[in-house]
Amino acid sequence: MSVNAVVHLNFRGQARAALEFYQSVFGGQTTIATYGDFGMPAESPDATKVVFGEVIADNGFRVMAYDVPGTHAPVASGAPTTRRENGTTHTTEPFFFSVRGETVEEVGTLWERLADGASVIEEFGPAQWAPGFGMLRDRFGVTWILDVAAAYARG
Repeated sequence: MSVNAVVHLNFRGQARAALEFYQSVFGGQTTIATYGDFGMPAESPDATKVVFGEVIADNGFRVMAYDVPGTHAPVASGAPTTRRENGTTHTTEPFFFSVRGETVEEVGTLWERLADGASVIEEFGPAQWAPGFGMLRDRFGVTWILDVAAAYARG
């Protein structure tokens, strides 16, 4: 038996743009189906929103996303916050999206692409536990950790 965990991101009208951006960063193929594709009447305000979307790349990257339907979909109260202070992470977020690569060059390239329009929490660079580590919140509000696998972590 094989099991894969895949992050499924929930958006409010930005799923298509987010998926297209992530495909531009990580490569691969994007699949998008709208509520209209699944039978919602074309005149509905949600008909063009994403009901199922994913990016799958040859390098192992995979993400799924959709738009929460309805104009009054509930939004968590208070924006989540994350900051780095004295080498530790302080956050109110329930999760981070983590991407780990083998080399500083590989992960550094992904960092540069993902950082376009992002708020940097900690610049990408050497860390005590890894040859490369960085943290940012992308233009869609998703917080990412990018790091390089340390020799001791590869088992």
